[in-house]
Parts: sequence; C-alpha cells; structure tokens
Amino acid sequence: MNLLSDDLLAWYDRNARTMPWRGIHDPYRTWVSEAMLQQTRVETVLSYYDRFLSRFPTLASLAEAPEEDVLKQWEGLGYYSRARNLWLGAKQVMAEFGGVIPSDPAVLRTVRGIGPYTAGAVASIAFDIPVPAVDGNVIRVYSRVFGIRTDPTVPANRRALEELAAAQVPVRRAGDYNQAVMDLGATVCTPGTPDCSRCPLSARCEALARGDAADLPNLPLAKPPKEIPYGLLILFSGRRVLMRKRTEKLLQGLWCFPMAEGAVTPEEASSFAENRLHLKPSSLRSAGHARHVFTHRVWEMELFTASVSPEASAPPGYVFVPSDEFPSLALPTAVRAAADIVSSGI
Repeated sequence: MNLLSDDLLAWYDRNARTMPWRGIHDPYRTWVSEAMLQQTRVETVLSYYDRFLSRFPTLASLAEAPEEDVLKQWEGLGYYSRARNLWLGAKQVMAEFGGVIPSDPAVLRTVRGIGPYTAGAVASIAFDIPVPAVDGNVIRVYSRVFGIRTDPTVPANRRALEELAAAQVPVRRAGDYNQAVMDLGATVCTPGTPDCSRCPLSARCEALARGDAADLPNLPLAKPPKEIPYGLLILFSGRRVLMRKRTEKLLQGLWCFPMAEGAVTPEEASSFAENRLHLKPSSLRSAGHARHVFTHRVWEMELFTASVSPEASAPPGYVFVPSDEFPSLALPTAVRAAADIVSSGI
C-alpha cells in the first residue's frame, strides 16, 4: 500500500494541476472550492472561485450576506442548492462552532451541505487528516487498479470501496494524496479509454492486466433525461417585466419568468396569461426556442413576448421588476435566452 501512495505522490509532485485553491491550508477556501467542483468542470470553476471569494473573503462574510447576493455570485455555475447549502452551512458554523470550521470529519458531516466526500476533502486538504475523499474520479481509479467489478452505486459495494480507499491514505500528505488520485482520474485514468501509458500505477493495475480497464467502473446505464415542454412568457408592463422567485426545490430562490408546462403555442400562451395570471396580453409573438439540460430533465421552452397595461398589478406570487433592478436579480442559466430578450427590450 505504501508503494501505491509513494508512486502516486511522486507523480503528483511532477504533474499536479495548478489551481488557486491548492497549496493552502484554509478550510473555508477548500470548502468553497469543493462545493463549486461538485459535478462541475475545473475550467468552469476557475472563473467563479476568485470572484466569489472577493465578494465573500471569510466565512463570516458569507454567513452575514443575504441569500440573494450569494445566489447572484453563483449565477451561471448551476446546481444552486450547493450555494444555498454553503451559505446555510456557514451560518451553522458561525452559530454552533464560533466561526471555526471543525477538523474532525465526523463533526464536519453534521454541517449543512457537507457530505462524506466534502468532509474528507476538507479534513485531509486543510488539516492533513488521513481520511479518504471518494468522488467519481476516485471510484474509477480504484475500480481499475484493484479490479473491482461490482456496481459502486449499490450501497454495500460503495461502503466496501470507501473502506478500501481509506486504507490507501498515507499518514503524511493525506491531502496531497487525495488530490493526486483526483488528478489521476481527471487527466489520465479518464472515463472511456484511459491513457494507461502515462499512468504511474499501470504496473500494478489489475484491470489493465486483464484488459478491461475501459469497462470499469461497472456503472448501471443512466436513464435519459425527461423532456418537459414549457411556454415561457416575457410580459412587459411599460419598463417593467413580470417575474417570480421560485419556491420549488429546483432553482429555489432564483428569479424566473411565468412558465406554463405544455403551453407551446401562441394561443395556449395567451390563454395562460389571461386565465392563470389574470393579465390581458397584447402584441403576443413568438420569440424563439430555448433548451436547457438539467441532470434528470430537459426544459424545452418556447419563448413569447407580450405587453400588458403599464398600470397592471402583478398576480399573487409574482412581481413586476423595474428595468433598473433587473440586472441585480439572480437568474438561472436556464432562462438566459429570455433574460437577454429582456435586457434588450427594457
């Protein structure tokens, strides 16, 4: 086992990717980076990380900020529950731990938004505690190196793999070791066909010896995302536009336009405005199509613009947002095409 960690750390010392959150022992910055990196490419996170920390340089500044500000800084990064949980977790650490992020992985897991992976990452990277941080990259590397051919999404199999991962973490340089496994999975032991000729573990890789590295890990086939049609209405009232702050779990707290599921024709869009929003639209026209892919669903959106009376009152749950306030709203990427229309029209 020591040989494996020695080989990986030697490789990491030569090949570690340069990232702004590395080479520091700051649990807050590590936590922010790990929250951003969940299900998001490093290249995308790089453009957000410094800007987010410029706005919220400390845990206390994040905890004290309005939720709207936090979501605005996260705008475009997606998976907004990460931002909300990070914000709520910061509040919890301020209230329960005096503003000091715990080093104990078990205690870290009691903080809102911190699961086993993030707890392991923060504990090992920021505090050098020898615990694993098991993400998709780590599962792929260990499945191949140790020839694990069971489905890692089965809870019992996942626990066994996590125990195996824990046994590999060296007492010293635990954080570097975990990041080395992540880097190996991200750059060499990649999904599909791995670049085994560049792998520092190729001589001890069971899957390479058997010839089925590209087939591991043994994951179940993913279900295709469900396609949901919507009619999205951009309703202008003078220099105001009708919006609502979502309360649904998906995109909770972000601002969106009125959306009618299945309303994909101008007639249906007009009917929705009159019967559901109690607004009389005029000059309703099609404004194109937009598509946004979430993890398990796809929004297929027909966009419509229309005008209503400048004196119109917003229906319950909605507000008419003045043009000068619109740029400050936290908007999801899903409605970016509609937001561009508004920006050019008010």
